[in-house]
Amino acid sequence: MTTSVSPDVRRIWRSARIPLALVVLIFAAGALLLLGRGEQTHGALEPGSYEPGGAHALAQLLQDQGVDVRTAHTMAEADDEVGEDATLLVTQPDLVPAKRLDALREHAADVVLVTPGAPTLHDSLPLVHPVAQNDEGTLSPQCTVAAAVAAGDVTLGGIGYASPGARSCYPGEDGGGTLLQLADAGGTTTLLGSSAPLTNDKLAEQGNAALGLHLLGAHPKLVWYLPATTDPGLDDSRRSIFDLIPDGWYFGAAQAFIAVALFALWRARRLGPVVTEPLPIVVRAAETAEGRARLYRRAKAAGHAGETLREAARARLRTTLGLPRDADPAALVHAVSARAGRAANDVGAVLYGPPVADDPALVRLAGELDRVEREVGRT
Repeated sequence: MTTSVSPDVRRIWRSARIPLALVVLIFAAGALLLLGRGEQTHGALEPGSYEPGGAHALAQLLQDQGVDVRTAHTMAEADDEVGEDATLLVTQPDLVPAKRLDALREHAADVVLVTPGAPTLHDSLPLVHPVAQNDEGTLSPQCTVAAAVAAGDVTLGGIGYASPGARSCYPGEDGGGTLLQLADAGGTTTLLGSSAPLTNDKLAEQGNAALGLHLLGAHPKLVWYLPATTDPGLDDSRRSIFDLIPDGWYFGAAQAFIAVALFALWRARRLGPVVTEPLPIVVRAAETAEGRARLYRRAKAAGHAGETLREAARARLRTTLGLPRDADPAALVHAVSARAGRAANDVGAVLYGPPVADDPALVRLAGELDRVEREVGRT
């Protein structure tokens, strides 16, 4: 008899309930904070942001006019959404590689680029160059661009652009048009020198709302692309995240793993040797066999008892004859017949015959098995 030294359910619960309660409390607090914040977005020209620099008001106006506004934060999302029936707005074109920006422009109907810098102009729009940096203020269109004519005076400024053959609007005091529109093969590309007329803070001033609606609502769909430096799709080198991990972190992780393993070994339960309990009495093997025989007799299981005797005899005969444990019946019968000099049919009937029906037949079977073993043992 052995004594269990493993912890029971009650002891496990008592030791684990405090850590479990702390974990549940942390998760509950995090869930409440997330539910309390809701689906709020932040950032400049973010269509879901209510901040002064956000663009929720303009996005809502466009949706009210029936424009399907699709927000894209990654290059993959922009590729999936842009199409021939869509206007593409790129809030930070300088973050997009030139080849990828050109691919987006080819698939879009119209394109609006907000404050593109010299690198973007050099690689994607080589005929356009920045002229000057203008102060933000109320400017008049002074051009024939339909969106600018419909909007009238707007709040604009920032970078002034110039290009031969392009339509320049809202010229600043330092020169250059703060809105420049070029004709592409399938549509137009519009450059804005400032994001002011699109923001929540300035949308209600002058004709800013009209300018935004005409530039971004000319097609049934608007892809509002906000590039981010964290987008792996903008990295042409396509380095794996493991390439960004310093080598020292791997060494530290290995040390932490070894420390945790040593701590687990130190705190692991040591069972020790098995605790035995001496029996009050010793039961002889013969009495055990007699007791099992009485149980078979009481259950009238002569057939089962006979099969038990046959299996024990077959095991002993295989050992005596040098046969493997998995030897088939034919091999065993042939070997016993050859050794004992008895007919194979007689040997097969004794070793693999039908179940015995009663106790006298069981006694006769036991005698036959004993004689077969004696004959094999004599030779």
